Amino acid sequence: MAQQVSAFDAQFLNFETSTNLAHIAALTILDPSGRPGGALTREDLVALLKRRLHLAPPLRRRLVEVPFGLDHPYWAEDREVDFDYHVRDLALPLPGDDHKLAEQVARLHAARLDRGRPLWEIYLIHGLAGGRVAIYTKVHHAAVDGVTGAEVLAAVMDFEPEPAAVPEAEAEPQRAPDTVEMVIRGVARVLDNPFALLRFIAEAVPRLDEVPFVAQLPGAGLVSRFVRGVGGGDGEPLPELPRMVVPRTPFSGPISRHRRFAFGQLPLDEVKRIKNASGVTVNDVVMAMCATALRRWLAKRDELPRQPLVAGIPVSTRGQAANGTAANEVMLTMTTLPTDVADPRDRLLSVNRSMRLIKERLAAAPAAWLLEFSQAMPAALSALAARSAFRIASRAAPAMNLLVSNVPGPQTPLYVCGARVTALYPMSVITDVSGGINITVFSYDGKLGFGIVTDRDMVPDVWDLIDYLRDSLAEYGALSGPPEPRRRQKAERPARARTAGEPASPARRKRAGEPPTT
Repeated sequence: MAQQVSAFDAQFLNFETSTNLAHIAALTILDPSGRPGGALTREDLVALLKRRLHLAPPLRRRLVEVPFGLDHPYWAEDREVDFDYHVRDLALPLPGDDHKLAEQVARLHAARLDRGRPLWEIYLIHGLAGGRVAIYTKVHHAAVDGVTGAEVLAAVMDFEPEPAAVPEAEAEPQRAPDTVEMVIRGVARVLDNPFALLRFIAEAVPRLDEVPFVAQLPGAGLVSRFVRGVGGGDGEPLPELPRMVVPRTPFSGPISRHRRFAFGQLPLDEVKRIKNASGVTVNDVVMAMCATALRRWLAKRDELPRQPLVAGIPVSTRGQAANGTAANEVMLTMTTLPTDVADPRDRLLSVNRSMRLIKERLAAAPAAWLLEFSQAMPAALSALAARSAFRIASRAAPAMNLLVSNVPGPQTPLYVCGARVTALYPMSVITDVSGGINITVFSYDGKLGFGIVTDRDMVPDVWDLIDYLRDSLAEYGALSGPPEPRRRQKAERPARARTAGEPASPARRKRAGEPPTT
């Protein structure tokens, strides 16, 4: 039987409006020069997808709504997919440079997905300089998270130029329950909701200090500490979180329906060198670079707040609560981004302290407040509640200034239909509540790919942020001293090519930088 959309994933459907969109995406740049004829066509891409669609279940799933909105929708799998609709191609005006590509992709990213079909689209984009082509892929966040989104991309990619053979589909497509069964299940969930609400109150009140917007209210931290103290228990006490005051910025408040996008690559080896020299993590360096870029952007406009910015950080819980379902396994936590700190070294150390605190807090108890809230809310009311909360939070006080995410990816070259992937840039969500900037980073083949999505009116000069990130890396590189001379590497025996969809060995996954399997 088809899986039901989880209460948490349903929130990605519920808050979506004409301006608040809930799909994530990737921009893949390819060099097709090694292919026969040196070109990649839409027909090549469709043929590959037809052979491998069963390796990426989210591409076959469509929503089936429950009558009267009594319960969350179900995922039903289609055996046949309308590739004429889902896979399209277009060409940039010549000469097609990165700025023209980003402008075109921003327009595609600003359009909602059709909920009457499987929630994804792919565009093959021609006309880039140097004979390159690009693939823009977007999938609804209710269907994938950052890690499963990477797995969807992996289903159409290979470790070798020659596309690997794949096993044929065996399982029958999962069908949604009939109308009567959906209604019966929905009524049962409604009857259980009072108990779910009580469970939510018992579990969430001790952790009000980590809930965006609520944590900013005077006394929220005091209430949390008091309840935790009264509750007692044998567990370790939770590390105290500082009260985060979200300052107003040019990218705060309700967003428009228009987007801008910029992208760029930076060397992962240099980030690791800075990490080693400073005794921090790769993610700390990335966060400090983002803080530096935003500080410069705000200062240039004389809009730099005295307080640090507050960033929402998606945290993968994959491996902590893996249950084999199609649900997202990601939670949201908050941290300060020290744009108020003038010295770059102090800025990096401040990020390191903040991130250590978050790790200690998550180690004691995962940030599951959004999951618990979603499960406690009756399905019939969740859509209204989500949109109302968005309106109130965006107008009263912002819950955060921006979203920053760092997703690990494979560190070996990938190929699509024999065309080498030269770069992978992630694209994610901006909302009224999370602010008009989203910075997402994806590591691939020795590079960090930065994808920055902004509101078109709030941050029209988004490419400046890419320049500032490069400047920041150079600044931290200089603070870390000159790089060590490179040593000659021993030649490695080429690894056996694995079939698409075949699990990699633990050793290969570690070399590739992929998330560990559970």
